[in-house]
Amino acid sequence: MNHIFDFFFGQYSAYQTIDIVLEIVAVIFGFLSVWFSKKNNILVFPTGMISTCIFVYLLLKWQLLGDMMINAYYFIMSVFGWYIWTRKVDAEHETPISTTTKKEKQISIAIFLATLVFVFVIYKSFDKWNGWVAYVDTITTATFFVGMWLMAKRKIENWIYWIIGDLISIPLYFYKGFTFTSFQYLGFTVIAIFGYLAWKKNLNNNLTTA
Repeated sequence: MNHIFDFFFGQYSAYQTIDIVLEIVAVIFGFLSVWFSKKNNILVFPTGMISTCIFVYLLLKWQLLGDMMINAYYFIMSVFGWYIWTRKVDAEHETPISTTTKKEKQISIAIFLATLVFVFVIYKSFDKWNGWVAYVDTITTATFFVGMWLMAKRKIENWIYWIIGDLISIPLYFYKGFTFTSFQYLGFTVIAIFGYLAWKKNLNNNLTTA
């Protein structure tokens, strides 16, 4: 039993207690944020902002620059998303769930490619481009950047990007030594699948009503 515990949590023996507590708190609020997103509830944004603020601090301290930028970007996009979700499209209705347009797909590709270049430049500038983790981190960063932008726009395709990014992040964070965060992304994957199905049902109901 001790061997199993050490395998999953042994790396935390070198961490400060406050950092472990902060990671757990960030994970809890991260779960709440994804759960509220699944429910199409605007609380996705304040809970997510708490989680991302904590992770920005921790990831900067751990020198995981790509991950830190993901969370900083999440915070900014949460402010934008909070506005979009509450904006009225008419006197009675807020911005509804919808599918991406051709222009939005083009913007998504542009965001993905621009993020790849941006993260690569950051890693090279800080001389951190030194292993396969940097390559994977760059790809997940770009994937999550697109997913967050689409979620802020209330586009159903955002879940596809979250699922892909989450699946990559599960082993990545475990390899980096952040077991709680790895478990978080495992939970995120499950919630994202159900989130896609729930949003799909909501979208179909709206189309039927229309």
